[in-house]
Amino acid sequence: QVQLVESGGGLVQPGGSLRLSCEASRFALDYYAIAWFRQAPGKEREWIGVVSWSGSTTYFADSVKGRFSISRAYADNTVFLQMNNLKVDDTGVYYCAAGTQVLTYFSSSEYDYWGPGTQVTVSS
Repeated sequence: QVQLVESGGGLVQPGGSLRLSCEASRFALDYYAIAWFRQAPGKEREWIGVVSWSGSTTYFADSVKGRFSISRAYADNTVFLQMNNLKVDDTGVYYCAAGTQVLTYFSSSEYDYWGPGTQVTVSS
């Protein structure tokens, strides 16, 4: 069964950093665009960023631009979300998603596979 699994979440103080991983099993991520979404308690799922299948292009939501980055490790079949200068509002469950025919990169319906999510809590 095709799987995506996120890891690296946890509790961090405001201003701190975390790096989330999105690892695939039973399929290669090489030709997939990978997006990250998050869902805060009581709120809808929010797109935060995407990396193209080649790794050459990334886009981010305004709320995280300049603080978050996405990179790919093709040899490890893994995509990373580096989060710096974290804020309390960054708290939520973070999901990665993979899609091959992504035109509207901020739309969750464009992605074929999803991970179960990892919790990120930013609190002092």
